[in-house]
Amino acid sequence: MSEDLQVLIVDDDFHVANLHATYVDSVPGFSALPPVGTAEQARRTTRSQQPDLVLLDVYLPDACGLDVLPSLDSDVLVLSAAADASTVRQALRRGAIGYLIKPFAAEDLTRRLRAYTRYRRLLPDQHTVDQDTVERALRALYQAQSPTATRARSATETAVLEALESGEHQSTMAVARSVGVSRATAQRYLSALVDDGAVSIQLRYGSTGRPEHRYRLADRS
Repeated sequence: MSEDLQVLIVDDDFHVANLHATYVDSVPGFSALPPVGTAEQARRTTRSQQPDLVLLDVYLPDACGLDVLPSLDSDVLVLSAAADASTVRQALRRGAIGYLIKPFAAEDLTRRLRAYTRYRRLLPDQHTVDQDTVERALRALYQAQSPTATRARSATETAVLEALESGEHQSTMAVARSVGVSRATAQRYLSALVDDGAVSIQLRYGSTGRPEHRYRLADRS
């Protein structure tokens, strides 16, 4: 994905909406559209601008955000002060990819946006994927719901990361040869590093039409 992912913020509090837009614009690879404050504006703007992601409040002046959620043809992350379990379940049941309770720190939203980048990278438009890729995309998305403690890298993990330091996308087999491990072992470590955001993945289609996974270090800027 060469262009920034477009994010529409739907919140009737002008100051909160602009604060969240600032959060979004601070994350590389994302760009905030002008925020809107009503359900009707959310519908119209989603149809006309086709944002990649909508940050949707539950409490809107003309409708409940959860009622408009199914009509938005975009991925939706709910940002709301509503903290009751039934509202959270309803949001997820109606198609939200996540739920973030207000107030939250910029880092909380940043973590979810970076996870969304990995999710989109694993499930690109107009590509066929296998079940393993689907599972890793969902893990990448939902593991961002809570921060994880920093842990020490194992020697093999470190060697895999060093094998990718050229900055070029590399195949699993190339990494395995560089590290001196089997292809299956390299694949296991690469998958884990993709899940925690250290490594990015690209699908490359060959003459047979079967996609090949290629890896490089994730952009940490």
